[in-house]
Amino acid sequence: MNDNKMGTKKILPLLVELSIPAMVGLLVNAIYNIVDRMFIGNTADLGSLGLAGITVSYPVTLILMALGLMCGVGGSTRFSISLGAKEEDEAKIYQGNALILAVFFGLCFTVFGNLFLSPLLKVLGASNQVLPYAEDYLSIILFGAVFQCVALCGNNFSRAQGNATNSMISQMLGAGFNIVFDYILIIQCHMGMQGAALATIGGQFLSMVWQLSYFFGKRSMIHVTFPDLRPRLHHIYMIIKTGTPAFLLQMASSVLNIVINSTLGVYGGDIAISTVGIITSVQTLVLMPLVGITHGQQPIISYNFGAKAYHRVKETLKYTIISSTAIAIVGFIFIQCFPEFIISLFNSEEEIITLGTSAIRIWFMLLPIVGCQTMCANFFQSIGKVTYSSFLNLLRQCILLIPLILILSMIIGSNGVFIAVPIADALAFMITVSLCYKEVKRLGSNI
Repeated sequence: MNDNKMGTKKILPLLVELSIPAMVGLLVNAIYNIVDRMFIGNTADLGSLGLAGITVSYPVTLILMALGLMCGVGGSTRFSISLGAKEEDEAKIYQGNALILAVFFGLCFTVFGNLFLSPLLKVLGASNQVLPYAEDYLSIILFGAVFQCVALCGNNFSRAQGNATNSMISQMLGAGFNIVFDYILIIQCHMGMQGAALATIGGQFLSMVWQLSYFFGKRSMIHVTFPDLRPRLHHIYMIIKTGTPAFLLQMASSVLNIVINSTLGVYGGDIAISTVGIITSVQTLVLMPLVGITHGQQPIISYNFGAKAYHRVKETLKYTIISSTAIAIVGFIFIQCFPEFIISLFNSEEEIITLGTSAIRIWFMLLPIVGCQTMCANFFQSIGKVTYSSFLNLLRQCILLIPLILILSMIIGSNGVFIAVPIADALAFMITVSLCYKEVKRLGSNI
């Protein structure tokens, strides 16, 4: 890693250098679930039931992602802070231990997920009609748990080393494989849900191989050596502790999806579940550029916070808030202008298009403020303030949104689920920005 780049290069070019590849890679990576849903939703023998099968499986994949991100974000944050403090040996240990931890979590997920597959899917809201589709899909996805965890972990460390392009290539390889083999296995070989799952884990395997070849090969600035892989309890504890906010954010997404699916199962049935599956796919696509900016933000803020260069920390935050807000506004305009077109890309059934057109407009009503809220919450993650970051990551999706969904759905039915989202966005924005302003002001006194 080039320390001078993180510590001395102008912030805006550095942020662009790290964020653009992350944004491109994440956007391409978002195609994993989106392409699966497009092919399945438009296949005659799968249709809305196939879409519902993926939707009820989605919380499980979010939990898996949470474990991978805990290792990757937690480890890479400690890695960057250690490098900023000129402790390269510590940084290497964090890198090796994070990779080992990712393998461990992936193996545990594969074993326990398959042991409790059917009862788990029923708890997640799978009806008797949807259950066979969900089982066909998730039973295979679980065998790719190690692939996904290691790839996610590796992507974060590539960016922390200042090589965001490597992360982008990893994600593009995986997504490209997924797109091609979705067509081959679903359309040409008629393998249905199992074909979609095989295409997904095949792509994840390619991403993992690319990252491992980077860290153990000559392309890496800081190589992984076998002594670095030896588990050290203190370092594992710090990785888990620092990565807890990222873990909680994804877990909150999983819990939120469970609540949404269960609520819509009561008030709207399988059609409503299929519709919200489409909306969450669109949300993934819209939010990926914002997540890409946080990936560019994190190593810059972490390194300069470790180096006590607080003026560079503040400047980075300023640019990320401006850029993320601009991207969110563009997404908002497109969704509000072309909702029917967006829904029809996934499914052409009249009931889904009718419900989805109104629901997606309500869901993204306050999208322009989500960018700022996301950057401010990630700021606390980047400086190692675990308590604040954990609270803010849970605030929108658990503390605010879940109670709102449950209350409003009892009052006005399935529409309450969609109306709850912009209300939670507004409240989370006000609280997060207030806390971030106070912390930035405190940093200013240390310059």
